[in-house]
Amino acid sequence: MLDRTSNQPVLPPEIDRRRTFAIISHPDAGKTTLTEKFLLYGGAIQMAGQVRAKGEARRTRSDFMQMEKDRGISVSASAMSFEFRDYWFNLVDTPGHSDFSEDTYRTLTAVDAAIMVIDGAKGVESQTQKLFEVCRMRDMPILTFCNKMDRESRDTFDIIDEIQENLAIDVSPASWPIGVGREFMGCYDLLNDRLELMDRADRNVVSDSIKISGLSDPKLAEHVPAHLLEKLLEEIEMARELLPELDHQAFLDGTMTPIWFGSAINSFGVQELMDGIGTYGPKPQVRPAAERQVLPDEKKVSGFVFKVQANMDPKHRDRIAFVRLCSGHFKRGMKLTHVRTKKPMAIASPMLFLASDRELAEEAWAGDIIGIPNHGQLRIGDALTEGEALHFAGIPSFAPELLQSVRSTDPMKAKHLDKALNQFAEEGAAKLFKPAIGAGWIIGVVGALQFEVLASRIELEYGIPVRFEPTQFTSARWLNGPQDKVDSFINVNKGHIAHDHDGDPVFMTRLQWDIDRVERDYPDLKLTSTKEMLVI
Repeated sequence: MLDRTSNQPVLPPEIDRRRTFAIISHPDAGKTTLTEKFLLYGGAIQMAGQVRAKGEARRTRSDFMQMEKDRGISVSASAMSFEFRDYWFNLVDTPGHSDFSEDTYRTLTAVDAAIMVIDGAKGVESQTQKLFEVCRMRDMPILTFCNKMDRESRDTFDIIDEIQENLAIDVSPASWPIGVGREFMGCYDLLNDRLELMDRADRNVVSDSIKISGLSDPKLAEHVPAHLLEKLLEEIEMARELLPELDHQAFLDGTMTPIWFGSAINSFGVQELMDGIGTYGPKPQVRPAAERQVLPDEKKVSGFVFKVQANMDPKHRDRIAFVRLCSGHFKRGMKLTHVRTKKPMAIASPMLFLASDRELAEEAWAGDIIGIPNHGQLRIGDALTEGEALHFAGIPSFAPELLQSVRSTDPMKAKHLDKALNQFAEEGAAKLFKPAIGAGWIIGVVGALQFEVLASRIELEYGIPVRFEPTQFTSARWLNGPQDKVDSFINVNKGHIAHDHDGDPVFMTRLQWDIDRVERDYPDLKLTSTKEMLVI
């Protein structure tokens, strides 16, 4: 396992202060609300939005699609950069809904750490567990925030036990809640010996912080009612005996998670969590490429595209490639080589994001996430460097679990539909398959809600009403093997063959029997349900 502290060189100060992280959770655990509060504390917005805004009330800044605003859910990862104390945070808010998990998986390739948000009443839920496993595969450091403590929630020890058992990770409490539900009044900060009190009256203020000299300080009794204080002292004594102290190296290795308790909607516990990210979170990490390891302090700039978003600004039909910088000091106007096409690209108007707001980035450093406007040249998995041919590994593309054919209900707009579908395929919002026999397209997605999102976006952004219809196929597998064997297989099985957006051959199946037949009759061929988006 990578020793993340001793192997890492001393970084230039600007790179050293970068913290790039994603927020993951099950839907409705409070992830987008927490993101809003991060922006509030970072001074990026003056008043945090509500996810389900009433009338003209503030909308959240990290949900920019119409459907996200209507439904109060995140369906697309969004990136935000802002300053907090001495640190520069690059935060990626990911969709919690399992139908959009592929977007989340790809986003996790671009960050150095993750914040796992858990609902105090529900504990570890299914989607949290899935996303945690992705982080575990990458040995990613994880900080945990137990949210909604101001509602009726479970016993603190129960929550910690569940995390330890279900996720097989050590948990070290960074704070301890005082009371639960209606009695919840704040937390004791175990890392700094501070009493943090929550203000229920104003959700947009920083909580009061009272410096305490240890748990025997008589000042505690002035602020905490006797019955809650007795319970607090008893629980902290038990916690110190039963639970491990925070070990920074174990956290960086991904085997221990510190946990903070709070209420994001009441702005409580958020600042302590942000301090924790700054103090304990990993600096920009070494990135694996097919050729070699890329160090963040290298002089030459390199980075990779982990997300493409079309029409963030519907008026301009724009396409933004989100690039994670892996090394060097980037300056606006630089010429970088687009490794796939081997062509130079002048990056004239790179952007930093505050959700859908954006500003020109005059410079950026390793660890930062910048947006590059382009007209379809950049795809997910593409590398940009100062000349060296690097291919960054580990950006997955998953076989879709649902397949439907799509047609425009207005036959005059069929050509425009081709263009719209190609854009969504480049974005990674759906898989696009062109059958070898017959006209039309087959669309593949991971979850049913994606069909709704696609239909809504095609109509809103392109003015094309569409209809999705069932197809005879139930799954798709990429074909790999010696070229001559692949070609002869395609000739014999034309009715089952399609090509994906990149032109790679795909075997469309109706039953598991189809897959078993190929594996039995064609031992030289391999059918895969994932494809590395690494273009060599």
